[in-house]
Amino acid sequence: MTQPTRAIVVFDIDGVVRDVGGSYRRALADTVEHFTAQAYRPTSLDIDQLKSEGIWNNDWEASQEFIYRYFQTQGQTREQLQLDYKTIVAFFQSRYRGTDPENWTGYICNEPLLLQPSYLDQLTQAGISWGFFSGATRASATYVLEKRLGLQSPLLIAMEDAPGKPDPTGLFTTIRQLENGLDNRRTILYVGDTVADMYTVEKARALDDSRTWIGIGILPPHVQETAARRDAYESSLIAAGAAVVFSNVQELTPRQIQALES
Repeated sequence: MTQPTRAIVVFDIDGVVRDVGGSYRRALADTVEHFTAQAYRPTSLDIDQLKSEGIWNNDWEASQEFIYRYFQTQGQTREQLQLDYKTIVAFFQSRYRGTDPENWTGYICNEPLLLQPSYLDQLTQAGISWGFFSGATRASATYVLEKRLGLQSPLLIAMEDAPGKPDPTGLFTTIRQLENGLDNRRTILYVGDTVADMYTVEKARALDDSRTWIGIGILPPHVQETAARRDAYESSLIAAGAAVVFSNVQELTPRQIQALES
């Protein structure tokens, strides 16, 4: 007889639930290009390299950092530039969401989904609790979870609810809400696609050794175009702490989760 699972699975959203290669990442490149007067547009590899530093999970902040670094190569200091962060965010959002705040028409409308609701149903049927902790805004995350996937009020900790990753505060909050006062869940799996996601698990483990913490790496679609890039990205996730790396989140089946628990 199969032992009942004691696992909780918490999912990141971008690169795990939805493919953001043509949305968030495209908006990031648009933003950098705009604020460098069309002089520099970061490539997909440039973006991966920045995010591999483990502290640029927020794409607004990553956009600003790219702009700073470009102008530094031109001999200007950060102090000289006086970039306006709110203006950068507003431009980014005009690309990602669109210019109409009520009816979104931007890149977000065309994000391919990377999992199906039936996958989450399988986890529920196996007694596995699940929720979402994402650096995306609540509006953006809710859009994909409720409007696109059809989930009914899923448990979500978003950008507005917690400090940015790799700070594990939001992960702890998600777990507390999923446990709902029950203290019988000992294995926590956090499923993410970036170095920052894996660092979040490492920091959570350092703060709470009463649970088993497992980082699950997911290869976002944009890195799977060549074997060399795929292998390099997988290696970076493992080096950052991933216990296992999958090409798609749905490969993390209930059977896989039970195997990881043991």
